[in-house]
Amino acid sequence: MPVTRIAAQGRVGAIDLSWKLPGWDPLVDHFAIHMSEDPEVELTPETLIGKTVYGRFTHDTLGPRAETRHYRIVTVDAAGRRSRPSRLVRGVSTESMTMRGRPFAQVGEFDSKSLELALAPDRGQPDYLSTFPDGVDFRHGQSDPATDWCYLHPGPRDRWAGHRAHTFRLRFDMAYAPTADPGFVIWLIDTHATLAGTATLAVNGAEVTEVEFEGGATRGSLEGDATVPGTALVPSFVELRLPAQRFAAGENAIDITKTTGSWHAYDAVGVFELER
Repeated sequence: MPVTRIAAQGRVGAIDLSWKLPGWDPLVDHFAIHMSEDPEVELTPETLIGKTVYGRFTHDTLGPRAETRHYRIVTVDAAGRRSRPSRLVRGVSTESMTMRGRPFAQVGEFDSKSLELALAPDRGQPDYLSTFPDGVDFRHGQSDPATDWCYLHPGPRDRWAGHRAHTFRLRFDMAYAPTADPGFVIWLIDTHATLAGTATLAVNGAEVTEVEFEGGATRGSLEGDATVPGTALVPSFVELRLPAQRFAAGENAIDITKTTGSWHAYDAVGVFELER
């Protein structure tokens, strides 16, 4: 029986699909998700992007631009029989601040990979404390992401990092005080599945907000490329505006302090000048 009530909701870098589950007679083995950039979605191995037993699926690693994709879903029962495809559904991801703004500072590339960052892809847990005993203090334009910004940001639940909060600081210069609230972007390739936790953001020493991270797959401490077909990594994205009055001409600093939970694994971080 084909699925019904299929819907697509776009967000930064991803499109979330959902549908109503069919009845359980015959027994469902999985749902096969087919995708195309064109409105005609052929049901071929080339268009198959994933399988799931749930009534939801996320098509991620779509990048920072607004992307349009088309989907059909096929129900496969326990005997291997395939249903008629669902109706076509169209989804559009949301454009990232990284495309709309001019960067004041950036660490890493927004490419769903952590490989250009320090200790990546798998040396975070054994080498973090000896390499970054006081956290990260990164100076844009002088520091090197490959040695000075760790891909793995531990939290208070991580024994290997001393069961304490760790701060990653990004320092950068502004030629002038901004009049519009700058955008701050944190892209992650993965987080701990059940202990993704929270972090406070501070601008020039003043705390401005707290962010809560989405649960991932607990693989980002060991793998660094979320674009690999079939990867278990679950990227997530935090994009928000920070108050312009907290910034000033000259040097500025943004602190990311992991206050609860376990680690998250970075893709890239950036501060962007945006229009009002």
